[in-house]
Amino acid sequence: MPLLQLDAVTVRLGGRTVLDSVDLAVAEHRTVCVLGPSGSGKSTLLRVVAGLQRADAGRVLLAGQDQSAVPVHRRGVGLMFQDHQLFPQRDVARNVAFGLRMRGARRAESERTVAELLELVGLPGAQRRSVGQLSGGEQQRVALARALAPSPRLLMLDEPLGQLDRSLRERLVVELRTLFGRLGTTVLAVTHDQGEAFALADRVVVMREGRIAQEGTPLEVWQRPASEFVARFLGFDNIVEATVTGEHADTVWGKLPVPPGTAQGRCRVLIRPGGVRLVPAADGLPCEVVGRTFRGDHVAVLLRPPAGPELEASCGLGAAPETGARVGVSFAGDEVVVLGE
Repeated sequence: MPLLQLDAVTVRLGGRTVLDSVDLAVAEHRTVCVLGPSGSGKSTLLRVVAGLQRADAGRVLLAGQDQSAVPVHRRGVGLMFQDHQLFPQRDVARNVAFGLRMRGARRAESERTVAELLELVGLPGAQRRSVGQLSGGEQQRVALARALAPSPRLLMLDEPLGQLDRSLRERLVVELRTLFGRLGTTVLAVTHDQGEAFALADRVVVMREGRIAQEGTPLEVWQRPASEFVARFLGFDNIVEATVTGEHADTVWGKLPVPPGTAQGRCRVLIRPGGVRLVPAADGLPCEVVGRTFRGDHVAVLLRPPAGPELEASCGLGAAPETGARVGVSFAGDEVVVLGE
C-alpha cells in the first residue's frame, strides 16, 4: 500500500477544472517530484493533499485512510513553501521548534530535536541567530528543519529552491536527496525546474492542464517522453511528422530507424540532440550550421537542413563546427522516440 494515494481527485475553481480526475501513488520512503508549466495544477495538487484545498471529487488517502474529514493539523504532513514563511520576530530555534510546541513537546525534548535538526541541515549552533540575518540558503535550511521537526509522515515541498541562485540550488538539491535518503523521508515536491526535479526525485510526474501527462523514473521520462508536449516541456525541439513503414520512419529529414514493433502509419518523432551525428557533408543529410550555444559540458549546434524544421545536435567542446560550416547529419536509432498523442 502506498503512503499517499490520490484517487480520481478533481478540483474546479471559477468554472475551470484545475485538477481533472488525477490518480497518483507515492510509495513510502520515496521522493516524487511533480513538474509542469504554470497553471498545470501542480500546486493545487499539493494543497489538496495538505487539506488547504477541498477536492470537488475523488479521495486523498494517507496510509490507506481517507482524509476528507481530517483537518490540516491532524494529517501528519509537513509543508514547506517557496518563500519559507519563517517568523521574522523569532530566532532560529523558536522557528524550528514551532511544530514541536504545537504538538506539546517538552522543553528539553524540543531543544534536543532543534539542535539535532540544525546539525543535520548544516547549521550547527545557529539556535540564537536572528532570521533576518540569514542568507537565502540559510533561511531555506531553517524552513526545512522546521518542516522536519514534528517528524511528518509525508513532507511536501512547494517550489522549495525557487528563490535561490542556480549554484546554490544545485548544491542544496544534492544535500536534500542525501538527507531524505538518510532519514527515510517520504517526499512530494512540486517544481517548474526540470534539473531540480530530475536530480531530487525517485519518480517524476509531468502535468498538463490538470492531468498527468507522464509518470516514471527520471531516466524513463528523460529518455522516452510519452508525447510531444512532454518532449517540448523538457526542452527537446527535434520533432517532425513521419510515416512509419516497417522499421523506418519517412520524414522530411530522410528515413529514420524506429524500434521494432512500432505502430505503422502517421505519427510524430523526436530525435534527441545526442542522436544527431555530424558527418562529412557528402555522407549524410546536408545542413548549414546556423548557431552555436555553449552549455557547459557540450555545445548545442543548430543546423538548417534543405527542408523541414531546424535541428539541434549535441557536440563535444572541441568538436563543434563553426557557424556557417557545411556538414552532413546521420541519425542514431536509439535516440529516435516515436511520440504519442
